[in-house]
Amino acid sequence: MDSFTYFKFKLCFTIFFFIHYGLASAQLSPNFYASSCPQALSTIKSVVDSVVSQERRMGASLLRLHFHDCFVNGCDGSVLLDNTTTFTGEKSAGGNINSLRGFKVVDRMKSHLERICPGVVSCADILAIAARDSVVALGGSSWTVRLGRRDSTTASLSAANSNLPSAFANITALTSLFSSKGLSAKDLVALSGSHTVGMARCTVFRARIYKETNINTAYAKSLKSNCPSSGGDSIISPLDTTPNAFDSSYYTNLLKLKGLLHSDQALFSGGGGFFDSQVKAYSANSASFFKDFGKAMIKMGNISPLTGSKGQIRTNCRKVNSG
Repeated sequence: MDSFTYFKFKLCFTIFFFIHYGLASAQLSPNFYASSCPQALSTIKSVVDSVVSQERRMGASLLRLHFHDCFVNGCDGSVLLDNTTTFTGEKSAGGNINSLRGFKVVDRMKSHLERICPGVVSCADILAIAARDSVVALGGSSWTVRLGRRDSTTASLSAANSNLPSAFANITALTSLFSSKGLSAKDLVALSGSHTVGMARCTVFRARIYKETNINTAYAKSLKSNCPSSGGDSIISPLDTTPNAFDSSYYTNLLKLKGLLHSDQALFSGGGGFFDSQVKAYSANSASFFKDFGKAMIKMGNISPLTGSKGQIRTNCRKVNSG
């Protein structure tokens, strides 16, 4: 490819990216609810702090809801929709069913907001704010959430099945998927750090502990004691050694070949290169991880939001407004 052709390619890609991501995200603002619902952020934070103080794992669950929303047709609250007679929603997708949690907590937030500011705060924005507040409640650093997303009026099972990152994915597949969302390789490593909190089911790491060799032997043995070679699919294990604290131990575990999921360990092979280097950097410097995680969350939150007159502000996050 000559330099002129390459320049044209880069220009076309830049224009495409700006149209699909830049214009919509430019309409998002940290102060979107400053006048229409000034109590919105404090109301959501109050609920998050309350539920996380009772169950630390819920912070990880709320963070995960935002991820799984944004990766499927953008950050539009569609992950919260129940199935209807006209569509089977994202809750039934392979990466979500019997796995996603926190829906009742979101209902609680929405109920409070509807009482003080009816029809104003979107479910998509609730997820974005709750994700940030959950990280802070678990000991991580804050970032400025841009707001003004509106809610989808439909959801897609097939889109969820094809767009959610797989626990079995290799680095090539992960890089390609994140790139398709406008996220860089560095964003991939930083956002994967969300697995420093929470739990995973036996069914998604069984193959790793019984069939893979790039895993710490003692670690695999300890996991086998709780995850049998067959059955027990719903038995859960921590994603890292400090599952209730948002820290950089996830990366330290990868250096020791103690990544729980295949997709986790895919970030570090020990052979050198960008990914190995980035994992080592975050393991050595949690402040750097926190900073980059916040930046990556802002980018992820800008994936194809519905703004302006698109979509709606759902009064019940589980269903589309009638009429």
